Amino acid sequence: MDLLLESISVYPSQRVMHPALRNLEVIYTISSYTERRSLPALAATCRAFEHPALNALWRDLQSLDPLIRCLPNDLFDRDQGIMILKKPLDNDMWETLSSYTSRVHSFTQSGNLTGIELLGELMLSCPLTPASLFPNLRKLTWNGDGTHSAAEILRMASVPTLVELDVWMTSTSSAFVSVLSSIGTLCPRLQNMELRLLPVECTRKVSPFIIQTLSQLQHLHTLAVWDLGNQGIQQIMQLPALQSLNLDLKTSSAWETRSHLQFPGFHPLNLFGMSIDSFERASNFWGSLQVVKSREIAVGFTSQAAQSPAMLSQFFTIMQERCDNDTLLRFLLHGFSSKVHTEWGVFTSLHAYRNLTGLRIDTGCKISISDDELCQLVRGWPKLRTLEISRCVSIDTTTVPTFHGITRLLQLCPALSSLGLVIDTTKLEGIDLNSPYSWSYNRLQCLTLGNSLIESPPKVALILSCLFPLIRRVELRCWYEAPMNSLLQRKSEMESWASVNSILRGVLERRFKAYRDLNPSSTFSLARYLAQ
Repeated sequence: MDLLLESISVYPSQRVMHPALRNLEVIYTISSYTERRSLPALAATCRAFEHPALNALWRDLQSLDPLIRCLPNDLFDRDQGIMILKKPLDNDMWETLSSYTSRVHSFTQSGNLTGIELLGELMLSCPLTPASLFPNLRKLTWNGDGTHSAAEILRMASVPTLVELDVWMTSTSSAFVSVLSSIGTLCPRLQNMELRLLPVECTRKVSPFIIQTLSQLQHLHTLAVWDLGNQGIQQIMQLPALQSLNLDLKTSSAWETRSHLQFPGFHPLNLFGMSIDSFERASNFWGSLQVVKSREIAVGFTSQAAQSPAMLSQFFTIMQERCDNDTLLRFLLHGFSSKVHTEWGVFTSLHAYRNLTGLRIDTGCKISISDDELCQLVRGWPKLRTLEISRCVSIDTTTVPTFHGITRLLQLCPALSSLGLVIDTTKLEGIDLNSPYSWSYNRLQCLTLGNSLIESPPKVALILSCLFPLIRRVELRCWYEAPMNSLLQRKSEMESWASVNSILRGVLERRFKAYRDLNPSSTFSLARYLAQ
């Protein structure tokens, strides 16, 4: 801000601005990078900065409180701790308020509804209230109660320019639900919509209104919603532009048994995600579909689903029957604060997907897997680029691979660029530390070894640097969720891995220096590479 003010020379009768600051694109760039608290001062600097700075100031609202604070203090009074309206706004004040709200592109409402209720009273008090206070709104995030006052604001924020709507309802009123049912007409350009309703008993009452909205959203390409029943599922399948779908099946009892209905299915999607509390119900849902064509499938399960690990195998069998083998590229299975104990062989059903490039079996699964078993698992996916298997396990009770398994893994999957799994780094028999490996793999750049125990950081760093010449570091964030006997043990292990990272960085710097000596004209920057 000080440098900006210095660029304006002040003379007795005029202000002379630096020529660069007459470029509107430059002014907008300066405004976008200015700290929020400095934007009012920037707006007051000169006319050229007024509109760009105010646009940046009001672009993203986290609540309606800033708007309320712009209103005269004598408009409101307190009655038993509650703010009440004393008099209506005059036309000039409405015009000033509208000049701010018209600049809002993103609005987030969460928690306290005081600002919502006060603005609702103001709108009711003025016969000249505009059709919308937010005519240029692009994104609306609503997290809280769906009261009558909230419905009024939602109606005012539902404008043709809206492209993203996230609604997390903790309660609903008939007025709020009625506005939701008209979103398709009010916001015909909507592209992303996420709906969550915490009182699960209300979903059946609200679902018909949501189905009506979906029938009108021809441009919707991202949708996250609860199970809307058979009619809702059919409507979702008919969305012409849909690319990403996340279905929450935890609130549904419709899939306790296999349905006699057969739905056409989903195609083509970039992502098909499911949140489930029963693998059996998930199997029943998949069994009702003729085909699923999706490049990525993500399944999240709760602790309730984890209690029936045997049903996971059945789910994969049904999925193999319904999912298009040639289309699927990535598969993710993860648990919500829960772990399912299963055998590695369960996942061999996924060998049907020969084009698989990503497999993530996240922290929600506990899998014992040896070197040979790891190779048998990945043998079916020669195009694999990302592999994550149980990043945190109990070392004492779980079989994990060694460096020997990793070397064979890399030979089977030469395109691998990201790897995450727990290994036993203490078993170094058969590895010549003077020349650990005569070959190397340049593709892999992201390595997560979970809570792998370690005895000799220098030896481990030597092996890793030979296997992965471009590796920057081993990711250590997973140590904060790893099962450990004590905080002291966790600290000791993390310090050992930090030592490995320090050695890897030094090796990479020496390799970079040697590379630059051989290629002095290269534009490759080690600092930029390490910062990625």
